[in-house]
Amino acid sequence: MSPNHLTLVVVNNVPLFFCIRDGPYMPTLRLLHQYPNIMRRFQVDRGAIKFVLSGANIMCPGLTSPGGVLDEEVDAERPVAIYAEGKQHALAIGFTKMSAKDIKGINKGIGVDTMHYLNDGLWKMERLD
Repeated sequence: MSPNHLTLVVVNNVPLFFCIRDGPYMPTLRLLHQYPNIMRRFQVDRGAIKFVLSGANIMCPGLTSPGGVLDEEVDAERPVAIYAEGKQHALAIGFTKMSAKDIKGINKGIGVDTMHYLNDGLWKMERLD
């Protein structure tokens, strides 16, 4: 499927991977919840949760403040799973705008472009029957 520059990989009517425009293929949150170790992970602090669940991009201070966690091996332009402080499952998947080292050093602006988050259209697309 490729409506509006979104490509889905669907198996047995279940979306498993998505690609926006010419970007990399990323797992859906449903697949990530089943296999949580397939992606590098970042963690936002509790204050960022409501914004991420509204589709906001991840700002650097939400990743560098107490409660935030960065995988310092992540480079710019890489897909990452976004977890929240105190939560077990990922709440979003995004694409880094800068490396984790730069997110930590610069500590302002957008660190991660949010591509998919809980309760967005892709999440609600549980099955394509």
